[in-house]
Amino acid sequence: MCPWGGRLMGKPADEPGPARLTCHCLLLETDRGLVLVDTGLGLEDIRDPVPRLSRFFVGMMRPRFDEHETAVRQVERLGFSRGDVRHILLTHLDFDHAGGLADFPHAQVHLLADEAHAAQRRASPLARGRYRPQQWGTAGAWQTYAPSEGEEWLGFACVRALVGLPPEILLVPLVGHTEGHAGVAVHTDEGWLLHAGDAYFYRGELNAEHPRCPVGLRAYQTMMEVDRRARLANQQRLRDLVYQHGEAVRVLCAHDPVEFETWAARSPYGQSPHPRAPDLGAG
Repeated sequence: MCPWGGRLMGKPADEPGPARLTCHCLLLETDRGLVLVDTGLGLEDIRDPVPRLSRFFVGMMRPRFDEHETAVRQVERLGFSRGDVRHILLTHLDFDHAGGLADFPHAQVHLLADEAHAAQRRASPLARGRYRPQQWGTAGAWQTYAPSEGEEWLGFACVRALVGLPPEILLVPLVGHTEGHAGVAVHTDEGWLLHAGDAYFYRGELNAEHPRCPVGLRAYQTMMEVDRRARLANQQRLRDLVYQHGEAVRVLCAHDPVEFETWAARSPYGQSPHPRAPDLGAG
């Protein structure tokens, strides 16, 4: 995405052109098939964006409508088919995270129950803008989970025993940005990886001593939040997690391009840091 705002939206001072944001997805290769964490924008979003996306979003964030950047096309470039993606885990149902659901119609979709309920109700103008039923009306079966299910993980409540998934993958409730926002934690040979979705937008927000965020991104987060106290509390918990367990867990968010590129540079695929987790920046 190429939003207006330049440095206010996180653009480095020495970087030409507009600011840049990613829609950071993960593709996990497991013994139970491929698992996709978030989907970014999908093929139909690229081909006919206005009915499927918020006009405000398209005008402000200016996504690059490139079919080759969609998750399904990146999956195919890795030599897989869309049918190989058996499961999709969603951090939340915002249109820039769930737009590709229709590209994987046979995958089982996993998310927190509160998020599914909020998306189905669309009870406020904010909810009606962010949740776009036309994106996920043809998605596969949904498996929802109560936030209280499961046990503790590094100080966070988490949902374990996800249906049909290996125990190394967890849903971690991180509410505030949306009613049922979650992170997805994955245990790899290099330790834990936590995809924190939109729990934060900018890498500087996880600095334990001097957290910072460009004013434009901070304003956008405030505009999109449903529970400010919970969102800020979860950001603090993520800072504590990095401070206390930084050797054991790596945290990344959905939209920071520097985090994405740093992570992707370590990949034998040219896109991911770990051979068992091809890493996609879809959207």
